Amino acid sequence: MKKDSRIFIAGESTMEGKALVRLIKERNYNNIINLDNGEPDLTNYSLVKKYFKDLRPEYVFLFAGKSGGIKANQEMPATLMLDNLQIISNVISLAHKYEVKKLLYLASSCTYPKHSKQPMHPDMLMTGSLEPTNSAYATAKLAGIELCRAYRKEHSDNFISTIPANIFGPGDDFSAGNSHVVAALMRKMHEAKINGNNTVEIWGTGKPRREFIYVDDLADACLFLMSHYDDEEPINIGSGTALSISRLATIIKKIVGYHGKLLYNNSKPDGMPEKLLDSTELFTLDWGPAFLFENAAKITFDWFNLKFN
Repeated sequence: MKKDSRIFIAGESTMEGKALVRLIKERNYNNIINLDNGEPDLTNYSLVKKYFKDLRPEYVFLFAGKSGGIKANQEMPATLMLDNLQIISNVISLAHKYEVKKLLYLASSCTYPKHSKQPMHPDMLMTGSLEPTNSAYATAKLAGIELCRAYRKEHSDNFISTIPANIFGPGDDFSAGNSHVVAALMRKMHEAKINGNNTVEIWGTGKPRREFIYVDDLADACLFLMSHYDDEEPINIGSGTALSISRLATIIKKIVGYHGKLLYNNSKPDGMPEKLLDSTELFTLDWGPAFLFENAAKITFDWFNLKFN
């Protein structure tokens, strides 16, 4: 990918998309087509087709698609699934039609079976049932992986898939209905601190373990893989940082400066017991994260505090 290559970031308004735009500009790539031509409604085939036909992107990062935490997945599984399926189908098929040189698709770690051995490796995909709380969304994300693989096999298109750990950072969704765990805990504890509440409820037992990756590290890994990876098998993007939800909550409590009590609601679902990625292949390519979790969490909370206060 050259400095003047035509680059399209599908999902420019997402946390991941914004981080990648920042990074690509910092690295002096000067032809991000989004900057002068905002992306169309990616669920609308006709609009996406016109966009590709008129602007002819050479490299595509596919980050788009609605997502959410356990609550969102429980309440609107059809919405999440359909939105992702439409975007995946439109962007990948049109990337083929208009001869994109390379496409990187960002999937999700929820594509792994619920009872996968840990850490999870891409050869475990589709070897067992999915976590019920997000199976619809996960199925759509799996379809994206398979579609990239299918275009490689049938048409020799250079489409690659990546599977990230839990992403967090500035620009994350902090809303009550759609936030993932880091943002959700920050918002809850901040509101409790401001309102003088003595307790904060946390869904589940606190025992599940999750791996987290800071959004700037994720963007850096994707840019790295666009130049250094070319295989039909998905590749994990992990950080090597795994925390239990209870440990995560303790860290965030300290960062927020909340002094109340954390109450775990065992009647609420935990999700997968453990989600850790085997990122050996990525690390072997000589990539590694630049941010420690606590430092990145502090940056994230500072952004949230400035944005919403």
